[in-house]
Amino acid sequence: MFDLSLNGASELIASLDALPDTLRAALTEKVQNQAQALYSQVVDVNLDGGVLNARSGALRDSIQLDVEPQDALIGATIYANGDAPYAAILEFGGKTSAHEIVPDKAKALAFLMNGKRVFARRVQHPGSTFPARSYLGSALDDQSDDIAQGLQDVVVATAENLKESS
Repeated sequence: MFDLSLNGASELIASLDALPDTLRAALTEKVQNQAQALYSQVVDVNLDGGVLNARSGALRDSIQLDVEPQDALIGATIYANGDAPYAAILEFGGKTSAHEIVPDKAKALAFLMNGKRVFARRVQHPGSTFPARSYLGSALDDQSDDIAQGLQDVVVATAENLKESS
């Protein structure tokens, strides 16, 4: 999950509290549309060959979108829900520790090594290093300018509409 820090957040919240409901509704709709576009980039582009190639679809299926306006806040969260335990190591990179691999449904492991089928009761895995392959953050980076511009456009358009109707 990504956290966004904003200087002057309390002043912004106070200002938003003072805005008319029409602006809040317009911003909520814009946030919902932009969040859906961001979600689509993550699921339909980044996890379908853009950043990672889907194998089982479990990571893609674990991506969730929540848009919840609360009081003066309008927020959207796109996150991996935990059903794919490897989601974080793919997003941020990392290293797995050395570990033993043992069969869980058979008496032996079977795999190919140097073109020959090999059977083993256990294998000592040395650990793996995974580079960061950001599927969430890269989507946000790609769309951040459009998101900021879209929100600014809603504020300007709503202010102009309010000025005209006054």
